[in-house]
Amino acid sequence: MTTRLSRKIKKDIRHTRVRRKVSGSPERPRLSVFKSSSHIYGQIIDDLNSVTIVSASSLTPEIREILGKEKTKKTDEAKIVGKVLAERAVAKGIRQVSFDRGGYPYHGRIKAFADAAREAGLEF
Repeated sequence: MTTRLSRKIKKDIRHTRVRRKVSGSPERPRLSVFKSSSHIYGQIIDDLNSVTIVSASSLTPEIREILGKEKTKKTDEAKIVGKVLAERAVAKGIRQVSFDRGGYPYHGRIKAFADAAREAGLEF
């Protein structure tokens, strides 16, 4: 008899596997992504000092103004959040990061977020 694992447990397993390999340092911090059913969040973290250097989300007032009141697709929101996060990081002098996809498959909103961050100047 086999037991089936829930989607959340599978995601947590993938996230643990990724975190074993990816960590942030002052020279190359970790870009962590989290997505909920309606929003997306990104942080650039220095794991050695346990400090969040830069963050952005689809709930940030600056990004809410860019999105406006009109309905936008979630992938478009992810692109905007990735771009704003990268611009903030470049302004603080951060160019290279390690990408932590948070256990999510690399497609859809996660891929859109990463591509926009790359276009805005981050290297990973």
